[in-house]
Amino acid sequence: VRYYMDCQEARNLPAIPGAVIMITEKRLRFSPVGKNSNLGMLEIPEETGILRCLDGQHRLLALSAQTEKEIDIDVPAVLFDSLDPRQTVELFVTINAKHTRLNPSHLISLAGRRLYADRYQALAHDIIRELNEEESSPLKGEVKILGVGKGSVSQASLADEMVELFSNIEKLGGKERFKGFEENGKRFFLNYFKAILALFPKAWAGRKYSIKTGAALRAFIRLSPDVMARSKELRNDSFDYFGIREAIKPWGDRIGEGRFETEGEWRRKLAGGTRGTVELLTRELRDALKAP
Repeated sequence: VRYYMDCQEARNLPAIPGAVIMITEKRLRFSPVGKNSNLGMLEIPEETGILRCLDGQHRLLALSAQTEKEIDIDVPAVLFDSLDPRQTVELFVTINAKHTRLNPSHLISLAGRRLYADRYQALAHDIIRELNEEESSPLKGEVKILGVGKGSVSQASLADEMVELFSNIEKLGGKERFKGFEENGKRFFLNYFKAILALFPKAWAGRKYSIKTGAALRAFIRLSPDVMARSKELRNDSFDYFGIREAIKPWGDRIGEGRFETEGEWRRKLAGGTRGTVELLTRELRDALKAP
């Protein structure tokens, strides 16, 4: 605080050189002033807890703890409003993992429930992290978690697909069905992708295939209910590796590894962007499972 006050008095440096980063879940009202629409007044309601500090807590704490005399120091701030929980988490990780010396693994390894209030997003985070870190996982190191890491697949795209999956499981099967999946989700996806690897080993290991792209992985995730249902019929266990492997066996004959060859069938069947590509591959995989 003394350094801040010295800078303020000397006027050779800003009193506080770095902006504090704040967030709020509410949309705030901004009123432009003058000809420049980017300058104006931001109205912040006088409500306790409406603002949360994402970065710069220690600066604010030091200023608030200074009781010797009244301090009048302008604190520059950047304020983000209406961020969803995932954006808030990614912003927090970006700040603390890339702009400081804090080890990114300490942040990424936090349990989903510590990062996300939404239980679907929390479960998705935990499952994807397991797939990315488990030694036996075919996707080990393939996913960029919270924007950090060497993986080529975005966590966000997989998480969005999983959140939709979890929502459908609970809507169609009820709370007990979702609870069962919540307890076995990691086991299912590890076994599922191991079974896919066993079915398409050349495509999975080859650089000239797109089977590990976000689009292909999303299609596989989207087929999860069909695969679990078939595994249940075959082995009386929706999450069993051998049941899953037997359930997806028709893909070997009816889909084949050539479907994922980047410069071949994969390119020919790109359907108007990622969304269309995912929908087309999902339809093909589902039809292959249903065929007699």
